[in-house]
Amino acid sequence: MTPARFTQCLLVLRWTPINLASALHCNLAWIEAMETGEEQVPDELATWLETLARTHEELGIPVTYRGKGLEPATSRAMRR
Repeated sequence: MTPARFTQCLLVLRWTPINLASALHCNLAWIEAMETGEEQVPDELATWLETLARTHEELGIPVTYRGKGLEPATSRAMRR
């Protein structure tokens, strides 16, 4: 996995390097080194990230909920 694809996968997943380091319980510096190409992304990690990213790309984000919960709290209280 190239550093560019590694970064792209994180963007698709809406993860920061900190999020990934937290999920993997690993050192943030290691994640950052993979981003810059100083460290190679292990095959197992690359496969996992590719699978997650492809799934997110294919499914997209549900649009049904756009705008939900944006009305003022007073309006919600009046409906109850």
